[in-house]
Amino acid sequence: MSTAARRRLMRDLRRLQNDPPAGVTGAPLDNNIMVWQAVILGPDDTPWEGGTFKLILEFSEEYPNKPPVVKFVTKMFHPNIYADGKICLDILQNQWSPIYDIAAILTSIQSLLSDPNPASPANSEAAQLYDEDRREYNRRVREIVEQSWMDGDDGDDDDEDGDDDEDDA
Repeated sequence: MSTAARRRLMRDLRRLQNDPPAGVTGAPLDNNIMVWQAVILGPDDTPWEGGTFKLILEFSEEYPNKPPVVKFVTKMFHPNIYADGKICLDILQNQWSPIYDIAAILTSIQSLLSDPNPASPANSEAAQLYDEDRREYNRRVREIVEQSWMDGDDGDDDDEDGDDDEDDA
């Protein structure tokens, strides 16, 4: 079934393939045009440099009139990213416009990594460190960058408390 949302997503995919922005990629997941997997590379010359950060974008039939739900599956430490990976970014909420395509969404998120808004924190600890102890903040970010290299394909590597292993042995 070809809906306006699906046609727009196909157009966004063609644009992303034909003219990919530096440091971001994205494509439908499991041949479902409504759910995408994306990767953002940490911007050069920032503490995020060298990181490989995975995201999931979920689109509704109301796209492009409504923004997708976007969240990181890679563990993040950032003033504007919640613990569950959801992102506090104006263009994904009250400043959304149908002119934004997937490339614009991903490049905006990539920019947010190195240019956070600590005045609107989703992670108060990260926001406080960013404002008051940039050296410690940068150290924590570099830890996240290193962890991003080791994340498996499922993105569910949550070793925070050690008991999240759900192996059916």
